[in-house]
Amino acid sequence: MDHRPPDQTSAGPGAPEPETALIFDDTRQSLSETLLHIIDAIDGETVTLRWLLEEIGEQGLLILCALLTIPFLLPVSIPGVSTVFGAAIIMISIGITINRIPWLPAALLDRTFDAGKLVPVLRKGAQTIRRLDQVIHPRLKMLSSGAMMNRLNGLGMVFGGVLLALPLGLVPFSNTLPALAILFLAAGISQCDGLFVLLGYLLLIATVLYFAVLALLAFAAGQGLSGFLLS
Repeated sequence: MDHRPPDQTSAGPGAPEPETALIFDDTRQSLSETLLHIIDAIDGETVTLRWLLEEIGEQGLLILCALLTIPFLLPVSIPGVSTVFGAAIIMISIGITINRIPWLPAALLDRTFDAGKLVPVLRKGAQTIRRLDQVIHPRLKMLSSGAMMNRLNGLGMVFGGVLLALPLGLVPFSNTLPALAILFLAAGISQCDGLFVLLGYLLLIATVLYFAVLALLAFAAGQGLSGFLLS
């Protein structure tokens, strides 16, 4: 089944959702192979999310989610990526949850990025994902297949996208942990590897605990400062 999203050029805000169901059971092409195909196809000074969606074929939504996490895993800065990629991950994950190819607004799809900056990031990402390809394979399929698990895993990715979108970019690992969780969930679902799905959930839990510790430390510091000023 080809999961390439339909042409959204003429779809307005009131257009009905496509009725194409999502099935994630084709593991013939590895994540790194798909990513390298995208990199090789980039031609021009800019690239858009619409182009990425059209270029990625089989299991494109999950591959795209994995792709969009890469800038958050590497020590690079591409202007505008955080907001657009974070929002795209959330909306695509909602589509996975409801088992429909999601409608994305034109403003999100047509936002341009500097290809000269994006391509090196994608190449580094391909090297990282190639390491995953060496250990990922179909197993524990009860965690990565079936309508109920697709919805549950989609919700997990939505939650990861929300954590990723929190305005904590200057806090160490605040983007890396949820991005890794989304990457592992997307890779696990697309390659039918339940162990990677499980690791994704563990990383989500680790992210929540990390944020909770940060909040407690900030609260304690605020209390201490308040007590010092009032003494």
